[in-house]
Amino acid sequence: MGMDIDLETNDRETIDRKTIVRRILLVVAVLVLIPVVALGALMVSARFSDGPSAVFSGGPLVAGELVMGPEPDWSFARDVGTIELQLLDPPRSRLIWIAEYEGKIYVVSGYMSTFLGRLWKKWPAQAERDGRAVLRIDGKRYERHLVRIIRGDVVEGVTAEFSRKYGVGMTPAAIESEATWLFELAPRGVSMTGALR
Repeated sequence: MGMDIDLETNDRETIDRKTIVRRILLVVAVLVLIPVVALGALMVSARFSDGPSAVFSGGPLVAGELVMGPEPDWSFARDVGTIELQLLDPPRSRLIWIAEYEGKIYVVSGYMSTFLGRLWKKWPAQAERDGRAVLRIDGKRYERHLVRIIRGDVVEGVTAEFSRKYGVGMTPAAIESEATWLFELAPRGVSMTGALR
């Protein structure tokens, strides 16, 4: 009889341990699942919002006056840190750095020669396929065409402006080696034959 009591006690301890382990695993799973679901929900909701958030890409840029007419004086962009840029295909928007150089505006995408960069940043390849875009600065929208630039006289001046403005060591070599992709935000409807490839 004493042996039966010992076996029964061991069985209870084994069952109690299994129950405790299961409960701990359930609690850990719930604690991991909550932020994953929350981030997923934020990401999905951002895709349908007017513009990007600081972390997630957003939907189409719809609010704000659409500026038409002659090309604006872009010198005001020297003091603008980031802009909202939306491609038309796919219609997603993101926050991005901008530089003005000799009356034209430019954007860049770094880390393009790394696996993580190619995995994370899809918009540069999408822009190269279909460069139609909308940018929004200070609540005003402008239709543009992204033209990729790899080499040429303008590269040195534009990279120097990005370096000055953002405190990064951007060089023409980074553009030419394709580690960083450079795009001019050209007016839509203008001939794109000036792109240096």
